[in-house]
Order: sequence, then structure tokens, then C-alpha cells
Amino acid sequence: MNILILGSGGREHALAWAVMQNPKCDRLIVAPGNAGIAMIADCAALDIEDGGAVVTFAEENSIDFVIVGPEAPLAAGVADRLRDAGLLVFGPSAEAARLEASKSFTKEICDAANAPTAAYSHFTDADAAKAYVRAQGAPIVVKADGLAAGKGVIIAETVAEAEAAIDDMFGGAFGGAGAEVVIEEFMQGEEASFFVLCDGTDVLPIGTAQDHKRVGEGDTGLNTGGMGAYSPAPVLTDEIAQKALDEIIKPTMAEMAKRGAPYQGVLYAGLMIENGQPRLVEYNVRFGDPECQVLMMRLGAQAMDLLHACAEGRLGEARVNWADDHAMTVVLAANGYPGSYEKGSVIGGLNDLPEDSFHMMFHAGTTEKDGKITATGGRVLNATARGATLQEARDRAYGMVDQVNWPEGFCRRDIGWRAL
Repeated sequence: MNILILGSGGREHALAWAVMQNPKCDRLIVAPGNAGIAMIADCAALDIEDGGAVVTFAEENSIDFVIVGPEAPLAAGVADRLRDAGLLVFGPSAEAARLEASKSFTKEICDAANAPTAAYSHFTDADAAKAYVRAQGAPIVVKADGLAAGKGVIIAETVAEAEAAIDDMFGGAFGGAGAEVVIEEFMQGEEASFFVLCDGTDVLPIGTAQDHKRVGEGDTGLNTGGMGAYSPAPVLTDEIAQKALDEIIKPTMAEMAKRGAPYQGVLYAGLMIENGQPRLVEYNVRFGDPECQVLMMRLGAQAMDLLHACAEGRLGEARVNWADDHAMTVVLAANGYPGSYEKGSVIGGLNDLPEDSFHMMFHAGTTEKDGKITATGGRVLNATARGATLQEARDRAYGMVDQVNWPEGFCRRDIGWRAL
């Protein structure tokens, strides 16, 4: 098969790595890709949010299967354009992608499906939002309604913080994503990520993970796109995962189908777990980043078969073969992230790193210039490792981190602390 993956981050490098393990893959193109992806696949300059351009490229390159990585092209309807052209694609329609593209839409679906989630209210006006916050008190959660690259969520410890967040959002700090705001109760508990594949009819769980959203050790500081992750997540026991399936995910899928927007792709449910009861924090309509890295490390070559079965509506016959293992990824980010940071610094020590089924350095924000790897983003590298225990995976991941020579970057040193 000729396969096209859309995206340029660590998630797409991990997907590309897993796809390349599968003998059914004859040729892999990633658009636009990054410096790490270019070492294992062909990269192509392509506007991945332009559905027409993606269709033309896929047809010209005899692509058999398209995997859409990030949320923005899904929200822009790229999967719809590909399907309309008769191409096989992994990823939900624009209507189904509203589960991530609009937090108020997700809340409306949860209400209709009786899925447990945080109490909330939805606002298009700053004064009304502030009045609600003053009435509810703090801590409270303020969310930009639209897509904000994982950064449009403020957990406000005080009313003043919440009011400042509301001003920022309506003031354009998150662009169009903050034109509307959802304000939620602050949920107590431990957060974990649950990943399932859905083909419009069947639902197949494919793994759990726990992400570290905050920039600082001990889960302190600003929210980021994710500073590291590990899989599986011990807090998401089989019993709790089954509850989440029965009470949250399957009712959501039924409601989407009822509305004429059956869901096809990966559904990533962020769950808050307290006293054995899961509640939905949010849905994402693509693999998490950096959770995808640990899931792909554990799934390996079978990942491509599972995604293909999902796209063809064959999930009912698919099975996941899990090894009894653990994986961890540690994000190396540019100094200053998630605030302003410098681009263009050279990263050394990458050539000497091990690359096998237990060690991979997945690239996120990198490019190659004059034979050197340079940093082009906030989150730049993902040191990812697998082991028989989480401690072993952690030791391997940080062993790779310590071989990287990049004074302009930093990482958290406590990834996995909850489980360990």
C-alpha cells in the first residue's frame, strides 16, 4: 500500500514509525513532515488544510490510504473531501470533528447522551461570563470554545485569575478559538487518557495513557501541549475503562450516529477519575501528542492494520495484541515554552542515540539545515522508550535525554511520578 500521513509533529513521526514496521506499507509519504520523519519516509510540502490540494496530491501519487494526524485539517473537512473523491481515509468528518472543535458542542452531546461530565455554562459575552464566575467561585476552569492547540484551558485558582482568563480569551489571546467561552466546574481526581477506535458502528479500545500537561515539575506552572506521557495508565483500571465505554463513549457514538454524523477515527477521551467513577474532561478527535508516541511504541506494526480496519468499517473483527509492557516519552522543549522561545538552535548528540523497538527519539519541531538538526518549535523532541516495567522505560527514556546536547532546551525530570 502507498500511504500518506498528514502532519509534522511528534505524533506523526510516531505514526510513521509504526506504519513503516508493517510489511503491507510499500511507500510512505508524510506531509509536511519534519527532520526526523525525513529519515524514514518521503516528505512533501503540502497545505494539509486544503482538501482539494490533498486530494490532488493523493491521486497524483497513487495513494491507497490517508491517515490524518492533527485536528485542524479534520475540522477543515479534509477527510470529507478525501472520502468524496473515493479515497480511503482514517479520520472523522468535519461534523464529527466538532467533538474537539467546539467544547460547547461536546457539552451539548454529553447532555443528550447523559454522559457524566463537569457542570458548565457557555458564553459569548465577557461580562456575563465574569458574573457567572463570581457566582460560582474558584477554583474554576475557563476554556476557549474552539481549537487552541492544547493551550486554551485555564485552571483558575481565584476569581481574579478566571476574570483575567476571560478577558484574554475575548481579547483574542487564542484567536478565533476564544470568541466563545465555556466555563466549567473544577473536577477533583486524577486525569487519564483513554483511546478507542470507532468505525461508525463498532468501538475498539486501543490503550490508555497519562499525560503531563503542566510545564513544571510536580505538575505546576502553565498548561502546555504536553511535557511527557506514559502508557498504560494504572488509574484507568479495566473496570473504570469499561464504565467509561458504557457510560460516556458508546452513548456519545450513538448520539452522533443519531444526528447523522457517525464517528470514524480515533476518539481520545480525557477522563477525570475520582472514587472509581470516570467523568469526561474533553474529547479529542485525533491521537494525543505526546500520548501517541507511547501508544505507537507499544502497538508497533499492528497499529497500521487497526487504523486500516477502522477506515474500512471492519473493527468488529479487529483485535489488539498487547504486550505486557510499559512505555514513556519525555518532551524536550525550547527554553521559554509555552511562552516565547527562540528558534534555530542546533541540537547535537542525536546521531549516537539507539533506534530500535525499545528506544526512539521522535522529532516534533525540527528541520535539517546544512546537515544539522535545528529546533523550529516549542516542543521539539520526544525521547520515547519501552520496558518490562515503567521504571525500566523511564530509565531508558532519560538515558536518551542525557545524550542530547541542546543547552537551549529543557525537559521535566519527573515524568511518570504519579505511577512510580
